[in-house]
Amino acid sequence: MRTIIVIGSAGLIGSETVKRFAKEPDRIVGVDNDMRAQFFGAEASTKKTRDDLIANVRAYEHHDLDIRNSSAVAELFKRYRGKIDAIVHTASQPSHDWAARDPQIDFTVNANGTLNLLEAARAFSPEAPFIFTSTNKVYGDTPNRLPLQELPTRWEIEPGHEYEPGISETMSIDYSKHSLFGASKAAADLLVQEYGRYFGLPTASFRGGCLTGPAHAGTELHGFLSYLMICTVSGRPYRVFGYKGKQVRDNIHSFDVVEAFVEFIHAPRSGEVYNIGGSRHSNCSILEAITLCEEISGRKLTWGYEETNRVGDHIWWISDVRKFQKHYPAWRFRYGLRELLEEIYRVVIERTG
Repeated sequence: MRTIIVIGSAGLIGSETVKRFAKEPDRIVGVDNDMRAQFFGAEASTKKTRDDLIANVRAYEHHDLDIRNSSAVAELFKRYRGKIDAIVHTASQPSHDWAARDPQIDFTVNANGTLNLLEAARAFSPEAPFIFTSTNKVYGDTPNRLPLQELPTRWEIEPGHEYEPGISETMSIDYSKHSLFGASKAAADLLVQEYGRYFGLPTASFRGGCLTGPAHAGTELHGFLSYLMICTVSGRPYRVFGYKGKQVRDNIHSFDVVEAFVEFIHAPRSGEVYNIGGSRHSNCSILEAITLCEEISGRKLTWGYEETNRVGDHIWWISDVRKFQKHYPAWRFRYGLRELLEEIYRVVIERTG
């Protein structure tokens, strides 16, 4: 029986990974200690998702473990030595706003926690593909220096620019303001690459745009589309920070992200980096997302505007996914933006009654 270890198994991408591999005769070892509730409060807790996985996924085995505890991580990997077929690391402190409140916790979770997992993998499962859910924030605010044009509802890159199809992995991560979150994730990202290039482990960093889906427990500090729909449905006021609300994000469904992971696991490479996001297939500005949420829900959003943008925030981000598609041509998008938001809407309605 194959054993898949999923770190952050009750989160958005982690739970999608568990459900995906539950379709196959695998044992899924999940690690999640619900630090999301500590970061963002009770409404962002992953406890319900964890309980659902325990109750409904036959092959699922849960461990309430803190990845900052190196000995506990090593003991877990040692227990399954010789049986681990893949490690999918999705756990993190995911907010650049929150990181500035407690840089120590942010760095130890994102960087040191990743190091602990890599060391355990090197010791007990060096042949198992190791996937890390990184972020486009490793590029810092470099994308904000791109030549952008202001359109009625969005910012857009100048036609003919090399990044018009989306920002590729060729963009430098140096000489930019990352936010402390971006710095801690960049440290982890580089470690994952180095364990591939230096030690030969089959590793990949997937630098995500806005990863989202119906399982997202969105809050103001993290989970853009989920939180926007929650506010639209509930009547809760929403705040837009800077850039006239025209900042652009590409949005990718968690299903499509995990299918990319599956492709990598089936044919792993060492020390790879992939930008992964909705690309030109699925992207929107905040203003455009507000309009879509109102159309889908039939309700008006109450929102306000604050001139000051979030530190290190991107004005325009669209991922170029062509490198991954070249390496793994069987991978295709299943979800577009409207389908994605319609799924989020249905789940928000179910949760709110």
